[in-house]
Amino acid sequence: MAPPAGYDYDDNPFKLENPSILDIAPPEPKSVEDTGLKMGILSDIALKYLYYAGTGTGMGIADEMRLPWPGVIEHVVDFLATEKLVDLRGGKGFGRASVEFILSEKGREYARDALTRTTYVGPAPVPIEQYNALITSQTEETPVVSQEELVMALSHLTVPAELMDKLGPAVNSGRSLFLYGSPGNGKTSLAEAVSHMFGGEVFVPHCLEIGNQIIQVHDRLIHTPVSLEVGRDASGRRQTFEMDNRWLVCRRPSVVVGGELTLAMLDLIYSESTRFYEAPFQVKANGGMLLIDDFGRQKVHPTDLLNRWIVPLEKRVDFLTLHTGKKFEIPFDQLLVFSTNLDPKELVDEAFLRRIKYKIEVGNPDEEAYREIFSRVCEAAGIPYVDQAVTYLIEHYYKPRSMELRSCHPRDLVSLIRDAARYRQIPPALSKDLLDQACEVFLVNL
Repeated sequence: MAPPAGYDYDDNPFKLENPSILDIAPPEPKSVEDTGLKMGILSDIALKYLYYAGTGTGMGIADEMRLPWPGVIEHVVDFLATEKLVDLRGGKGFGRASVEFILSEKGREYARDALTRTTYVGPAPVPIEQYNALITSQTEETPVVSQEELVMALSHLTVPAELMDKLGPAVNSGRSLFLYGSPGNGKTSLAEAVSHMFGGEVFVPHCLEIGNQIIQVHDRLIHTPVSLEVGRDASGRRQTFEMDNRWLVCRRPSVVVGGELTLAMLDLIYSESTRFYEAPFQVKANGGMLLIDDFGRQKVHPTDLLNRWIVPLEKRVDFLTLHTGKKFEIPFDQLLVFSTNLDPKELVDEAFLRRIKYKIEVGNPDEEAYREIFSRVCEAAGIPYVDQAVTYLIEHYYKPRSMELRSCHPRDLVSLIRDAARYRQIPPALSKDLLDQACEVFLVNL
């Protein structure tokens, strides 16, 4: 439904970080043709809904399929009635939208046949052509991150100025980023902060249609929808921003995959039991960030994995294949971040590194940064920070053992100090006794 007359959007009522995203919102379909779908797909979903529900009103079918009753679902129901696939059971209100429908015997037979093709029931899919067009338009809405915004977004981390200056342009490129360096220095934390600093919202479809096949895109673990409700009408029915409800407005997604990643996960995942597809990680990450963490430790060889990314990185499009053999093009629109503890030269060749525009080393902290991190960790843990204790730590443990300072060490040492204090039933503190006990079990030369 459209918002009430005179409704003012200037004050950003939906609390969007990027309100202008609504300027390119897909319009609500006014006809079956506007959906871009064939009547067969729409009627199949409606039949399966009635098959499982037993009965349903016209508005119930419309709500389930996220399509408007006037101009769209009313014609789907007309088609089902004309083909004698549904019978009218009655209704409490006026108009066919409130009439209850039930499947005829012929309709039940057709529904069972539709279920052999796919068991999918829910929001109607978005044709791949409409998806590609909107994602391409959406790319132009990606906000630019200023230097001030970058500093603020990373304020919870201790990041050297020279690293900031490298990270800023990389983030705004929206292309690809290779973070490398010793473990424990915050590469993953940096990547996650980069994802959050983008802010804003993106359009995510419930599912896609290509070649009469359905691909589920929306993932509750990845996509966080934003409510576009503007109030309720006189009957108590929700009023929302008028757009194609086969789409959701979601916070910009952030997808993290690690050692579990395989080549198969980068292609469509087909379920033999449900007979529809699940979109791969890179499609779910469109409009946001895809982080390949611990790169080089996957079950698949790095070269094979990198070869899979060469075309998407170069062309900004990916190619996926249905189990029928049909190939199709889909946008590759996310910041792709590789994070590794291994030497990049041992993982990738020069040709691939050339395609990754930004290669940034996240090195060990210097002594000043290490003390700053220790101070922040102590503050967060409610332990008084003592600079002399850190001096003792460096002089008596790091230097004699030729150990490198790592950004994660303060957090781990403070955690061990708290464990020891809890065991002794004393207040946690940076005392020599507790610090020695923590170091003896943590800072060891193996």
